[in-house]
Amino acid sequence: MGVPKKLTEQQIKFANLLISEQGRKNATQCAIEAGYAKDSARQAASKLQNPKMYPLVVQYIGEIREEWQKQYEVTFGNHISELGKLRDEARDKKAWSAAVNAEVARGKAAGLYIEQKIIRTGKLEDLSTEELESRMKQIIDDYSPILEGVEYEELIDKVRQEPKEDQELSDQS
Repeated sequence: MGVPKKLTEQQIKFANLLISEQGRKNATQCAIEAGYAKDSARQAASKLQNPKMYPLVVQYIGEIREEWQKQYEVTFGNHISELGKLRDEARDKKAWSAAVNAEVARGKAAGLYIEQKIIRTGKLEDLSTEELESRMKQIIDDYSPILEGVEYEELIDKVRQEPKEDQELSDQS
């Protein structure tokens, strides 16, 4: 029994399904869909992917995989172009949010945006009195329209008195 010189239609269908359905179907499911018997599909799928048993099928699978990778390759140019097309289609449909999102995604891909997150941890108790007063002044300056005329000095005096009152209450308990 020699190695066949040509792929069968069933083998070609299996190889095409294996590549096109990658991630959605496993090899056994591809073998069944290609026409192999359900009870032996798992063994058939395994054998068809064995280069010692079916070198032509394995070679064909490799060729198809390479074609797909070239066809669907993600490059900077392809990516930016595709996002541009999506933006234009969204703009034509007056889907402004989608158009803006596509344009922002293009900008991110091009490196025009830098996302920066600063996470600070710590407790107010860890701050020195000067740092705490400085932070309070900044908060008061930022939110002064909301505070309705309460003076900075009044707030500082009030904040300084509250801990003493809390301490006196806890001493009495």
